[in-house]
Amino acid sequence: MRKGIGIGLAALIAFYVLGGMSARHEIFPWPQLSALKKMIGAEKATASSRYTFDDKERLIADESKTAVTCPTQTDRTAVLLILGQSNAANYGGQRHRSDYGARVVNAFDKRCFIAASPLLGSTNTKGEYWTLLANKLIGSGQNDSVILAPLAYGGSEVARWAAGGDLNPVLVDTMKQLQDSGYRITSVLWVQGEADLVMGTTSEAYQKHFMSMVDTLRQHGVEAPVYISIASKCLEPSNGGFKEHIPDNAIVRAQMALSKSGHGIREGVNSDALLDGDDRYDDCHIGGSGAEKVSQAWLNLLRGENHLEASR
Repeated sequence: MRKGIGIGLAALIAFYVLGGMSARHEIFPWPQLSALKKMIGAEKATASSRYTFDDKERLIADESKTAVTCPTQTDRTAVLLILGQSNAANYGGQRHRSDYGARVVNAFDKRCFIAASPLLGSTNTKGEYWTLLANKLIGSGQNDSVILAPLAYGGSEVARWAAGGDLNPVLVDTMKQLQDSGYRITSVLWVQGEADLVMGTTSEAYQKHFMSMVDTLRQHGVEAPVYISIASKCLEPSNGGFKEHIPDNAIVRAQMALSKSGHGIREGVNSDALLDGDDRYDDCHIGGSGAEKVSQAWLNLLRGENHLEASR
């Protein structure tokens, strides 16, 4: 019995010494065992997904998408460049898809896909209301086709979109891709502000950075109106927000001032005022009833602008 224990103890000591020397000097079997461990760990970490993201977590591929030939733009085609943070991205509580097949497309990387949540070009993989807006634009007779070109990053502050910000080159690249595809942007829709309120961005700084982004648009041939939403409300610490919302704040004052400043900037949807608690599924992001409200409000704005242009 004692002899067996002694042999076992000696074997353990030998294995310990051998293992230490193998690891220290990178000799057999340490490199082989280490490689095997990494391989097994990698297999566990890389579970298969239908989604692909870039280094900024933007959705750039989805195996479920249906690629189609990009439709030719006519005077009855809306080409919407959608910019902002999470409430412009794929964080919605309800998914939507085109009711009109290839007449509503998601343009991305010089390709077109039948529009369906989540949209390529923005962060996350939940729902969005831009496809619902496109359905309404066609259903109302406003447009015959709609090109959705989203570029929205959850949690992004306005400074990142200004010249020198990390999202400004992505914006330039997106504009070039649309132009190379033969598209002229008809409206720019901006939904952002919640992050800047939490960060304490001043009204003056917000206006400065926003105008820098608008300058980028104009410098690259975008003459379309830029609609700036009144958006600053995102509650609860779990969303990076506050417990309560103060409607009269520096970001809203900046957005209101910008909407009256000229330069082709117009007031967009006031989601702060439009949406109540039931319209935000987590006190911040837009749920099903909220999507219905904001898409209808955007429809009313875009239809009104079209009628104004026609009467001039």
